[in-house]
Amino acid sequence: MVQILNKLIGEKYIAIARMWVPTMVGWGTVGGIAIVHFTDWRLILEWVPYINGKFKKDN
Repeated sequence: MVQILNKLIGEKYIAIARMWVPTMVGWGTVGGIAIVHFTDWRLILEWVPYINGKFKKDN
């Protein structure tokens, strides 16, 4: 698979991608957590299976 990518886009761009992909994953994770933090976190976290039991309302 790597050989095919080398032929298509070249080693230089693969090296750049290897450097930037972990950084982008990290920033994406931080961004996702920030969205949950600054928005209505109960609305979002009620869809998480383990946590949604904590938000059940007794009617």
